[in-house]
Amino acid sequence: MDIQLMAALGKAGAAAALGLAAAGSALGTGTAGMAAIGAWKKRYAQNKAAPFILITFIGAPLSQTIYGMILMNAMVGMCNEALAAAQGGASAMINWPAMLVAGFIGGLAMGASAYFQGKAGAAASDALGETGQGFGNYLMTLGVVETVALFVMVFIQGTLTAGG
Repeated sequence: MDIQLMAALGKAGAAAALGLAAAGSALGTGTAGMAAIGAWKKRYAQNKAAPFILITFIGAPLSQTIYGMILMNAMVGMCNEALAAAQGGASAMINWPAMLVAGFIGGLAMGASAYFQGKAGAAASDALGETGQGFGNYLMTLGVVETVALFVMVFIQGTLTAGG
C-alpha cells in the first residue's frame, strides 16, 4: 500500500478522535446548559439571585474536545514523521488500521465521557440551584467522570507510540 494512502487513513482515525470527542462535548454542554437555564429560571421566579457558578457545570464537558485534539495531533504527527522518512528515502510504514480503530474507539469513549459529564453537570445545576450547597462535591463528581477521557487519551497515545 502506498505511504500516502496509509497516512490518509491514519489521519482519518485522528480526525475521528477529535470529531467524536467534540460531538460528546456538544451533547454534554447542551444537556448541562439546559439544566442550568432551568435552575436560573427557578431562582428568578423566586426573586433570588441566579448563581453564575453554574457556568462551571456547563463548560466542564468542553475539555474532552481538547483531549480529542491532543490525541489527533499525536496521531497526525506519527503520520507526518513516516511521510518525512519515506520522502527521505527510508523504508516507512504507518499502522493505519490501529490508528483508524484507535481514533474511532478513543473518540467515542471521550465523547461518552463528555456526554455523561454533561448529564452529571445537569444534576449538579439542579441541586446547586435549589439548595445553594454542595459545589465542591458536584465538581469532584465531574472530575471523576472526566478522568475516563484522560485515561483514554493517555493510554491510546501510549499504545500507538509503543507499537511505533
